[in-house]
Amino acid sequence: MMVAAKPVRFSLAPARYSGPAMAFHWLLALLIAMQFSFGVYMADLPFSPGRIQQFNWHKWAGITILALSALRLLWRLVRWPPPAVVMPAWQARLAHATHLLMYFLFFAIPLVGWAYSSSAGFSVVYFGIWPLPDWVGKNADLASQLKLLHKILAYTLAALVALHVAGAFKHHFIDRDGLLRRMNPFTR
Repeated sequence: MMVAAKPVRFSLAPARYSGPAMAFHWLLALLIAMQFSFGVYMADLPFSPGRIQQFNWHKWAGITILALSALRLLWRLVRWPPPAVVMPAWQARLAHATHLLMYFLFFAIPLVGWAYSSSAGFSVVYFGIWPLPDWVGKNADLASQLKLLHKILAYTLAALVALHVAGAFKHHFIDRDGLLRRMNPFTR
């Protein structure tokens, strides 16, 4: 008697990221986009009590991004991402380098901003309640250098995010390889 073999089903859809990984990704994407836009907006405002309050909001958001980035990195170290989508080696290297640089900047930008605030003589008081330690003493020359570095790093992150988004769209609309569905919490 011959037994029919069960058909093997293959899915072309790549494995998806976990729910917490998606939540960290999209929450940080939203916060970083808002933070960058707000930073550009408030940078050239005239000195006023309102501007001081906006700088405090910017600092609080930066510390929140720093903390969420640390949690995201811990999650990433505990829960490995799904296998990569098949792509040419140069694209895989570019994607990997872009991700590494973005992770570096998720930490570097808030830390440099915090050091800038300290060197400018303005302590960070998280949500106006928890004073955070100053990284450096008050130093106008150092503050000027850190302010420029903070800006350069922020614009570098914006460029990398644009590259990241362009790559995701390329995979979705041109390659049609399902890469974008891996991080979309609204699809299966």
